[in-house]
Amino acid sequence: MSAPTAPRPATEPSASPAAPPEAPATAPASATGAARRPALDWRLRFAALSLIWGFSFLLIKVGTDAYAPFQVTLGRLLSGTAVLAVVMVVKRERLPRSARTWGHLAVAAFFLNALPFSLFAYAELSIPSTLAGICNATSPLWGMALSLVALSEDRPTRRRVAGLGLGFLGVLTVLGAWQGFSGLDFSGTAMALLASLSYPVGWIYVRRTLAGSGASTLALTGSQLFLGTVQLAVVTPLFTTVPGRFPVLPTLAVVALGALGTGLAVLLQYGLVNEVGPTTAQMVTYFIPVIATAAGVAVLGERLSWNTPVGALIVLAGAALTQSRRRA
Repeated sequence: MSAPTAPRPATEPSASPAAPPEAPATAPASATGAARRPALDWRLRFAALSLIWGFSFLLIKVGTDAYAPFQVTLGRLLSGTAVLAVVMVVKRERLPRSARTWGHLAVAAFFLNALPFSLFAYAELSIPSTLAGICNATSPLWGMALSLVALSEDRPTRRRVAGLGLGFLGVLTVLGAWQGFSGLDFSGTAMALLASLSYPVGWIYVRRTLAGSGASTLALTGSQLFLGTVQLAVVTPLFTTVPGRFPVLPTLAVVALGALGTGLAVLLQYGLVNEVGPTTAQMVTYFIPVIATAAGVAVLGERLSWNTPVGALIVLAGAALTQSRRRA
C-alpha cells in the first residue's frame, strides 16, 4: 500500500511497493533465542498486515468524504508519527544527530510519504478505491524500470524485462485501452500512478544517500514520518481551511489510516522481516490490491468491470517477475 517506506541502511533494494524495506541486522537467532520470539504466529501478523494495508484505500475514501485530501494526509502522518514516537520512547531510540542525515530524510519523507499519500487522497476524489489499490501494485514495475537506469548494479534480465512488459499490459487492461479508455477519469488515475511511481523514486534516493548512516531503522522511520508531518503542516493551511465540523466516521477513518496503516503496519513489517526474511514478508504486496478491491466492492459498493480484476492479476504477475531472481 501507500504505506510509509522506511529508510534503511542495507544495500539491497526493497522489492515491495507498499512495504517498508528491511530492518537493520539484528543479533543472530541463536543469541536472541526463543525468548524474543513474538507470541503471535507470523502468519497471523502477515494476514493482519495484508488487511491493514488493503483496507487503507477504503479508509482514504471515507476520510475524503469529510476532509480535504491534504487534511487526510496530515491526519494520517500525525497519527502514524505518534505511534512510532511512543515505541521509540519505550525502546529508548536515539534520533539521528547528523544534519546531513536529516536533510536526506526530508527528501525521503517527501517522496515516500507526503507526496504519494497526498496524491492517493486526491486521486480517490474521482476514482474508486479499488482502482487506487490496483495502481499501487504498479510500484515494483516502476521500481524495476528506474533501478535499471539509476542503479548500476541492477542489470536487466529477460525475466525482468518480460515482467515489465507483462505489467504494462496489465495496466492497459485495467484502464480498458481497447475501448479508448472510455469512462476513465484521467486526472485521478494519473495521480494514483504518479503516487506509485513516487515510492521507488524515494527508495532509490534512500539507497544512494542513507546506506550506512548508523542510525536504527526505527529511528530513521520515525524521523522521516515526523518530517513528512511537518511538510504537510506547512502546506495544508495554504490550500485548505479549518473544518467546520469533525464527523465521527471520517475522523476515525483518518486516525485508523495513520495509527494502523502507517504506524502499526511498519512495526508489523519489521517484525516479519526479522523473523521470516524479506522475501516472505514482501509477499504481502500481492495481497493488497486483492483486499483493496474486495473492500471497495463489499463495503463501499464500488462496481467492477471484468477487465479490472483481470488486469490486476496481470499487473501482479508482471511485478512478481520483475522481483524474481534466477536460482543459482
